Amino acid sequence: MSHQNQRCHCCPPGPNGSGTSSQLDLSRRAFLAMGGVVMGGLTWAGLQSNLFADEISGPIDWPTPRKPLIVKPVLLHDLPQRQEKSSWRNWGGVDSPEAAEQEVRQIRSELAGIKEKADYPVEILGVEKVTNVNQLSPDHPDIQGCDLIVLYGAGYPINGIQNFGKDVIIFQRWRSGFVYYQYEGVSARFLRQHTDDQSVPNVKEEDVVTDELEELDWRFRALCGLKNTMSSKIVTIGGAGAFANGKSEIPVPELVRKVWNFEYHDVSYDELEKLIIEAAADSKTIERSKKRAQEYLKIPGTKLEATMECFENNFILDDVFRLLMKRVGTNLITIQGCMGPVMTRANTSACMTLSTLNDDGYLAFCESDFVVIPSGVLLGNITGKPVFLNDPCYPHNSIITLAHCTAPRKMNGKTYDPVRILTHFESDYGAAPKVEFPLGMLTTNIVPDYMSKRWVGVKGVICDVPFRPICRSQFDIKYECPDLLFARRMPGFHFMTCYGDYTKEIGYALRRVGIEWDNLDEVPVKG
Repeated sequence: MSHQNQRCHCCPPGPNGSGTSSQLDLSRRAFLAMGGVVMGGLTWAGLQSNLFADEISGPIDWPTPRKPLIVKPVLLHDLPQRQEKSSWRNWGGVDSPEAAEQEVRQIRSELAGIKEKADYPVEILGVEKVTNVNQLSPDHPDIQGCDLIVLYGAGYPINGIQNFGKDVIIFQRWRSGFVYYQYEGVSARFLRQHTDDQSVPNVKEEDVVTDELEELDWRFRALCGLKNTMSSKIVTIGGAGAFANGKSEIPVPELVRKVWNFEYHDVSYDELEKLIIEAAADSKTIERSKKRAQEYLKIPGTKLEATMECFENNFILDDVFRLLMKRVGTNLITIQGCMGPVMTRANTSACMTLSTLNDDGYLAFCESDFVVIPSGVLLGNITGKPVFLNDPCYPHNSIITLAHCTAPRKMNGKTYDPVRILTHFESDYGAAPKVEFPLGMLTTNIVPDYMSKRWVGVKGVICDVPFRPICRSQFDIKYECPDLLFARRMPGFHFMTCYGDYTKEIGYALRRVGIEWDNLDEVPVKG
């Protein structure tokens, strides 16, 4: 059976009906002009050299951990001097050296507690004490090296903190200790600068936190995810593409590069074919692929219903993809032309390979659709868990079906969901996971637009895991917003899904790259 001319029917055909669009394949000249790197002259022996020991039998390497968010806490407090028959102090209780030291100890303790419980990497620098923001020097190593300043606004004034070129959160106390002056002054005097309009461009109302450490926690998580997403390197098998109609002046991958500063590292299918042939001729690689296949089948809840040959071939492709990412120094990979071009070279589909990579902590995407891939990179870096790129159906009766053939099994980041390993649906070839997602699981679903201007978000609860003749991994989610609102506001094509509620974190991060967060769960419902 030939698979040469197959295309992915679950994705929209381009204007010419070929399954691609004018933006799907950038010319080599355009790719290089936007900073893309063409990876050539690759060999299997070269990729393996010095990267792992000869005796290794499990997965090659592991993804590099996320970079920590570096937080600089700054306590701004007053040291007023009594004056007879005059107003000599501002509101607030941190008004002496002793009170300031007590406050520093509380800040240290609270931030240490956040770090201890955090599911993201965070580094807390020493607490700086100042009585005027201008006492902070932009040249201070901590200021230069941090990602975020948390200003504890016990005193006055704080104007100027917005000029350090860092993200800023203003923390104020109401009941959690000595009340802060900024509990009164932060809105009128700082955010609005004694006007009726928000006047500080890079510090806004959502950057003010009162008492609640949980409110600091999720903001830290969001900014850690954003830090790890910006300037990412990504391996693009077969090129950087997009499921868009090509009417914009800037191709989607170039637009994405401008917004997120992504760096594309392209491996052509000719290069991939050479690597697969060499890997398949390497006895150690074959031995490792067979062993990994057998070990995978021992995971509880695993059932193989595809051929063993295709299943084992997925682990050869898995090795190739891991070493390409290692060569670039990234955890990110995507593959364009996931149907015929891969199948004819790897003698399997890429579905199972992408699933195993995601379960092991990489961010691996089919379709090379850079309309949606940035949302997967951001969501994965915020949550530290696998994410699922999928095809949506039409919202109706408070339900929408989401499906694709590449789902991770480990979407809670810890344990494997049950799986049936079937063929890829459209080709009835290769190996693809049908993950049995748990009913009742809360999900975050992101729907990015083609132009990187507006992402839609909606929470949903998995209410059914059917077995329809569509992409293998499939579930219905039940949402709460009106059907027509959902249908009218849906942009783009693909969705990105994860377990849990991360809608606040996504919106907080997106503001910093100029993308609107259209959270459908927050749209008022008219009576």
